[in-house]
Amino acid sequence: MQRVEPNNASTGATSVLCVKEFAKRQRICETEEARLLKLFGPFATACELLHNVKREPRWR
Repeated sequence: MQRVEPNNASTGATSVLCVKEFAKRQRICETEEARLLKLFGPFATACELLHNVKREPRWR
């Protein structure tokens, strides 16, 4: 049996982001930004944010 140590370098999906900056860069509405802040607090991983954001379709 061999123990494998995890790589400490953060990848794109596991990097921690500011929720407000993420909402600003992704052009997310204020109500959705407030929902994400309530759900995660001020910081969350990129993977969590991308999988939990709800966006309105652009064609409507």
